[in-house]
Amino acid sequence: MKLFDKGRDHVMALFRIVFGFLFLCHGASRLFGLFGAKAAEFGSWPTWWASLIQVAGGVLVTIGIATRPAAVLCSGSMAFAYFTVHQSGGLLPVENGGEAAVLFCWGFLVIAFADRGLWSVAGAFRRAPAQLEPAA
Repeated sequence: MKLFDKGRDHVMALFRIVFGFLFLCHGASRLFGLFGAKAAEFGSWPTWWASLIQVAGGVLVTIGIATRPAAVLCSGSMAFAYFTVHQSGGLLPVENGGEAAVLFCWGFLVIAFADRGLWSVAGAFRRAPAQLEPAA
């Protein structure tokens, strides 16, 4: 179990980075019409706005700036998507095509509680002044 304890911070940082990047790609596909998807019409509710949240939140979580608020917003947007878009298609996510929405919702909730972890821009700025102090 020591191996898992030693690697926890690194794995959580990788999880945050990869998860945020996947969410960014998910939003970019609809916001900009990338990866074979059709772009949402500018300002259309809720698709364009959800895509904007996905891109902005994905960037913030990936680089580790304002991670907790961004993760809470991303989690909430996916809960909204699940209950307004997918839930009417069936009770379970496998029935209604909402697996991605559920996974993103819960994953971002984990990130919100875990914070930004290692390898974040915000963490680098917090550590920088301490590293510049002269050795005594």
